[in-house]
Amino acid sequence: MLAVQHKCREVRQQNVSERCSFIQNNPDCKMDGGFLNYLNGVFCVFPADLQPLSVTLYVLWLFYLFLILGTTAEKFFCPNLSAISTKLKLAHNVAVSFYKLVYCVVPAVTSLHGVTFLAFGNGAPDVFSAVVAFSDPRTAGLAIGALFGAGIFVTTIVAGGIAIVRPFTTASRPFLRDAIFYMVAVFLTFVALYFEKVTLAEALSYIGLYIFYVLTVVVSTWLHKRQRRENLASSAPTEPELPRDSEDGESSSFSGGDYREEYQPLLPLEESTLQILTHSMNPLDYRKWRRKPCYWRVLKVFKLPVELLLLLTVPVVDPDREDQNWKRPLNCLHLVTAPLVCVLTLKSGEYGLYKIQAVFPVWGVVILTGALLAVIVFCTTRNEEPPRYHIIFAFLGFLVSAMWINAAATEVVNILRTLGVIFRLSNTVLGLTLLAWGNSIGDTFSDLTMARQGYPRMAFSACFGGIIFTKLCFLSFPADMLVGVGLGCLLQMTNTKLVVKLESDGLLVWILAGALGLSLVFSFLAVPAQCFHLSRGYGCCLIVYYLVFLTIALLTEFRVIRLSTFS
Repeated sequence: MLAVQHKCREVRQQNVSERCSFIQNNPDCKMDGGFLNYLNGVFCVFPADLQPLSVTLYVLWLFYLFLILGTTAEKFFCPNLSAISTKLKLAHNVAVSFYKLVYCVVPAVTSLHGVTFLAFGNGAPDVFSAVVAFSDPRTAGLAIGALFGAGIFVTTIVAGGIAIVRPFTTASRPFLRDAIFYMVAVFLTFVALYFEKVTLAEALSYIGLYIFYVLTVVVSTWLHKRQRRENLASSAPTEPELPRDSEDGESSSFSGGDYREEYQPLLPLEESTLQILTHSMNPLDYRKWRRKPCYWRVLKVFKLPVELLLLLTVPVVDPDREDQNWKRPLNCLHLVTAPLVCVLTLKSGEYGLYKIQAVFPVWGVVILTGALLAVIVFCTTRNEEPPRYHIIFAFLGFLVSAMWINAAATEVVNILRTLGVIFRLSNTVLGLTLLAWGNSIGDTFSDLTMARQGYPRMAFSACFGGIIFTKLCFLSFPADMLVGVGLGCLLQMTNTKLVVKLESDGLLVWILAGALGLSLVFSFLAVPAQCFHLSRGYGCCLIVYYLVFLTIALLTEFRVIRLSTFS
């Protein structure tokens, strides 16, 4: 009979014939969420001699889940958030962002728009991953490792790479403001780790600090705009300029070479309902396919099934287009598929599969209700003109894409926990490596591309701060940490006691927290000392710092470095 106190990582110490029984009967090995039981697959489905194959399949599936997270946030979650904020008629800011390479199409937005809607959209994969991980004390180390690890990665590797690619001078006040808030967020998490618990007051303080941060950004931006208007009123009128970082005056665009206007017909053509449905369900632009390089085509092939599934289940509203992306037959189909996805992904389908009076399943009721609404909408609308209530589809798309992201994030957390059990790795080191790298790889490519094309300030804003509130940066990483930790702990408190226990991984956690804090202090002192000019030397120092940190963290994980004081 197995003892309840046995840790799941002790499965490798069991005989091969007893590992499956150990996994199935040990409460610590139970996975509360997710659609697949990965531990059961490794130790019960695959034979012991095929375990390397199962691990390889899990790693490939993990990378594909990261692709799903990025695609959902980029093409469905963020556009709907942008449409919602536009419908709320928030005033626009002065700056214009072309940050659409990886995670979001961001038009000119206000600070309130950025720090609430688009910040949540850009940071959706990270926030959902943190919330899912913090909702279970056994995987809280994943969230800690990912939040701290991604913070170190982006503020050293990505920021350092930008400085090396194109040295520049950053804005002083936003940098100092964001750095201070970031350090406060890290300090709050450091205190929670020290006491190994998060109380209700501490969880609420995370959310409260985020709200205070939003208000600070809004007020400071309003003051800056007011000062700018006064300066413009006292000087001669000049033509407005887009934010430009290139010294040679050459303009560059991040629209990815969109030549759609060249292919617009001179005379409008009316498509039939069937043609609209088939065209709107096609995730591939053949003209773009011919222009793109081979690596883009290979990646697109892997993304096509995901994009097709999302097109069938997630409506997208685009207020910048004349028809607002109104696709009458497809949007009517969304009224059936979107609610169905919600009930089947909520609690891993627990609610959707529930049978009313043990006879009729909930998913059947959802399909019938959605079909009735679809018929009503189809009969009362036209193909050429979106209805007045079209914005409702943006809210529906926001909800469904959030459910998809949450489902994918749950699977990511479960796979990482399984890999930790197989290789006897701590959740913290898995979070600071695989989870942090997976969530940050998109920012790395997009930010370095922006810098290479002559927009280092914009790239640095996407990494350390500025007007646009983007993913995993000094400006939004506090939001990822504050919302991820605060909301995740609050959700766990609804199911358990009003205190969330944090299982510390010993010395590694303190190395992680200390490394992030030290990197923030270094940048906080070094950047003003250089008159806010980021040179190649500064970038090289950041990259060397990350490599040293990663080496120390891995040596600590494999017990090469030990300190008896912390053991």
